[in-house]
Amino acid sequence: MIDVDRLLGTTTVTSLRPSYEGANIGTIIGFKHVNYLVEQAILDHFRAAGAPAGRMYEDYGVGFDVVELDSRLQTALIVDDVVEAEVTPKGADDTGIRFAVALHVERDGAPKKAVTSKARVALRADERGSARRPLPDALRPLVIDRITATGQAVPAIDPAIHMAGKDGDAVIAALTEGRNAYGWKYRIPYFYCHFFERMQMSGYLRQMEEVVDLFLADRGLAIKQLLDERNWIPAVTRSHVRILGETLMEEELYTIYSVSDVFKDLLYTSTMDCYVVRDGVLVHTATGSITHAYGTVDNGCDGQLVTFDERVQRALHGAATA
Repeated sequence: MIDVDRLLGTTTVTSLRPSYEGANIGTIIGFKHVNYLVEQAILDHFRAAGAPAGRMYEDYGVGFDVVELDSRLQTALIVDDVVEAEVTPKGADDTGIRFAVALHVERDGAPKKAVTSKARVALRADERGSARRPLPDALRPLVIDRITATGQAVPAIDPAIHMAGKDGDAVIAALTEGRNAYGWKYRIPYFYCHFFERMQMSGYLRQMEEVVDLFLADRGLAIKQLLDERNWIPAVTRSHVRILGETLMEEELYTIYSVSDVFKDLLYTSTMDCYVVRDGVLVHTATGSITHAYGTVDNGCDGQLVTFDERVQRALHGAATA
């Protein structure tokens, strides 16, 4: 039985380990897998309240969807870390259940806060799911028919952009025209989705990870090139993804990535916006941002941040690199 009071009002603590897959450079865990830990901690919070995601779907026909993650990375997570995750409910309304999540690791014999995250979970009714049991009355107002950005400010789409009859290259050209931006079209595979049809949060995190890689290569700052030349790697200090609507399996997703700010030669922030074209209409399905620095890494995990030189500055601002 679901303990709604515990789900919506009690902090839980769980121990997790990062996935080995996330250690791509040395032993440091990348931002995508850091966010996976946040999602896993919230799933454990639901389990502790008697509401595991599988049973919610099987018994009540309700899907668990993380629809927003805003994570700040303060200390690098290492592949062998034991992560203590603290999940605190922060209220609920028709946009979902909000949580604050803190990830702690041990450093020099003492606990240290490594990540703080704000998250939101939507409970989405699913026509394929069965409803073998009545949903608890306290949760019924939180179940939605479709994931939308209801009650939130949605970035505006230029009404002059009309997509009917345009091919993929033309859509990207329209979305990037006059901007310091990079565009990418990708057919959404089934393994980015869940509950039979819709893209889940991990799929958007994958999009963000890959579009950064493609952008940097396009600007002459390919990851391997800077590793070989300078021992530089990108280091994420913050990532934010918000789902605005549903992207469906096998749709063509247009991901637009644009540098929005460069701060003191140390950090740069970029935006990510995701779109699909349905019946000739451009639909904005997700938005987000990511803040990067560059750092050097020695002995697998130890390193320090570096300042951007002219080459990096020119590339980030859209100028050609030598």
